[in-house]
Amino acid sequence: MSANLLTDAIPTTENPLYEQIISDLVSQKFSIVDHFFPSSLILELREKLNFKYQNEDLKKAAIGNRVNEAIIEEIRGDFIRWIDEKNADDTEIKFFQYINQFIEYLNRTCFLGILHREFHYAVYPKGKFYKKHLDTFQNDDRRKLSMVCYLNDDNWSLKNGGELVIYPKDNAEIVINPIPGRLVIFESQILEHEVKPVIFGDRLSITGWLKTR
Repeated sequence: MSANLLTDAIPTTENPLYEQIISDLVSQKFSIVDHFFPSSLILELREKLNFKYQNEDLKKAAIGNRVNEAIIEEIRGDFIRWIDEKNADDTEIKFFQYINQFIEYLNRTCFLGILHREFHYAVYPKGKFYKKHLDTFQNDDRRKLSMVCYLNDDNWSLKNGGELVIYPKDNAEIVINPIPGRLVIFESQILEHEVKPVIFGDRLSITGWLKTR
C-alpha cells in the first residue's frame, strides 16, 4: 500500500476507530489499537488457541512462502495453525466479521483493493523469537497490511518479553508490548520488524495479512 492511496481517502466520520487507524498508517505506517475486538471475543480466541496448542494441533512455523518455505529455528521459533475461514467455527466467524468489516471500510474509503486475507494462530514458547524481517516475498508482493492481535492471559507481565519491535526508516525503533487484546497494524512491504525472545510463559496471538490481487 502506498501512502498516496491513503492520502486520497474519501473523508468520512462513519467509524472514528477506523479513521484513526487510517490516519496512523498515513503518518507513521503503523497503528496500535487496544480495543478493536471486544474482550469477550479475545477470551474465546485465547481459550481456543490454548486448547489447540495443548492438544498439539499447531506446527513449527517456516520462513518463506509455499514456493520456498523452510524451518530455520535460528530465525523463527513459533508454532502456528492457519485459520480456514470457509470452515471457521462460531468464534472464528465472529473474528472474521470484524476483519471483513474493516476491509470493506478500507476499500470503500481508501480504494485499497484488498481482495484476500490470511490469518493463523501463533504461539511463541519460552525462549522463542522471530528475527528482523519484512512480511513480503520476492516472488509474491500481495501482502499490503500486516495485523497482529495478542491473546495473552490478562495477567501477562511486561517482564515476560516477546515484544514486537518495528523499525521505521530514519526513526528510532518502536517497541510494542504484547498486551492482551491489543491489535497492531502496519504496512507489510515497508516496515521491518521482529519478535523479541519470550522470557516467561507462552506468547499467544493471531497474525494475518490483508492482500491485493
